[in-house]
Amino acid sequence: MLTLGLVVFLMMGLPVAMALSLSALGAFLLGGSPFQFTILSQKMQFALQNYVLLAIPLFILAAKLMNTAGISLRIFRFADTLVGFLPGGLGHANILGSLIFSGMSGAAVVDAAGLGQIEHEAMTKSGYPSKFAVACTASSSIIGPIFPPSIPMVVFSFVSGVSVGRLFLGGVVPGLLMTAALMVWVATQAKKHNYPRQPVPTWATAKKSLADSIVPLMAPIILLGGIWLGFFTPTEAAGVASLYALAVGVFVLRELTFTDLVRAFTETARETAVIGFLVAASAFYGWVLMRTGLTLKLAEWLVGISRDPWVILVLINLFLLVVGCFMDSTVAILILGPVFMPVLAAVGIDPVHFGVVMVLNLMIGLMTPPFGMILFVMQQVSGLSFEEVVKACMPTIVPLVVVLVLITFFPSLVIWLPNWVM
Repeated sequence: MLTLGLVVFLMMGLPVAMALSLSALGAFLLGGSPFQFTILSQKMQFALQNYVLLAIPLFILAAKLMNTAGISLRIFRFADTLVGFLPGGLGHANILGSLIFSGMSGAAVVDAAGLGQIEHEAMTKSGYPSKFAVACTASSSIIGPIFPPSIPMVVFSFVSGVSVGRLFLGGVVPGLLMTAALMVWVATQAKKHNYPRQPVPTWATAKKSLADSIVPLMAPIILLGGIWLGFFTPTEAAGVASLYALAVGVFVLRELTFTDLVRAFTETARETAVIGFLVAASAFYGWVLMRTGLTLKLAEWLVGISRDPWVILVLINLFLLVVGCFMDSTVAILILGPVFMPVLAAVGIDPVHFGVVMVLNLMIGLMTPPFGMILFVMQQVSGLSFEEVVKACMPTIVPLVVVLVLITFFPSLVIWLPNWVM
């Protein structure tokens, strides 16, 4: 009844948070339990009283300020200086730029909508086909939620209780692997289609590019270094990121106007309200779900199939790849995270390892039809039809899935760095 109600409400076109709330409320009432409105309010209220969740609006604000202040453009130009002379140079700069930007934002859609617009325009003006530019931009934006900091990792920490710091560190090596895999793909395409490359930069050009971008480039160094050295927590790092972006945009680059600030804060407040309502509704839905005993039954069913952690990981991976095609990543983590936690405990899967695998699975879903959010963003950015965007992006899923397979079967790629640092 709980799942059926959710599906029906979603098919009716209700917002996800409303669908979660109403299906949970209906299942709770029909389950014969005496209903008290205090239960509903307490479950939803307590879900939002979590210190970790403060990182979400702060990282959203930091990304919006950086896009508005021209920081994204400077990062892309610096990446172009570093790798633009390689075959398919701007494709490599696209991917490297996203890796650098991910050290400040932690959101795939923000990367695609902000930095992605700059990348796509630069590539098409330099003679690259729009479809190739779309493929590079869409796939590179997936790096953002894997390489720290990461908003989806914060959400997974909230539902699982796993340390945000360990999850952030766990995403470093997979993020670098994704960057390398996508750059290999760009190199093969550049060789196949004879795509242009930028001239080798002169020493004067390189110095100017570094001078223009040194202040923005300090942001990921300050954030990641501060977290790893223990100067501030991941949540405090989100505040540092916002303050740094604000200071750079207003006092250093002087490109942030009062109107820009109002728009950035307004958009952040709107998106935070949506996410907050979603978190609260998911908490109530998850509580009702646990009362039904479905989570334990699912754990028993999976363990009944096999107690081999590799078999369980393969099954969950296949399931999540399908889920990612239809469900928003935040919603999927909020609903499915608590469902899978008993399974991890039963078969001995490291929760940090699983968290990174789950997030990468769902990020790949952002590039798959019919509801991949990045596909719609790239449709807006490029002006191509949805079908053309899908066709252009499909080949780039292959290197991403290769990385997913690697981190699934070689957990040390994820957990080595957290264990060493922490």
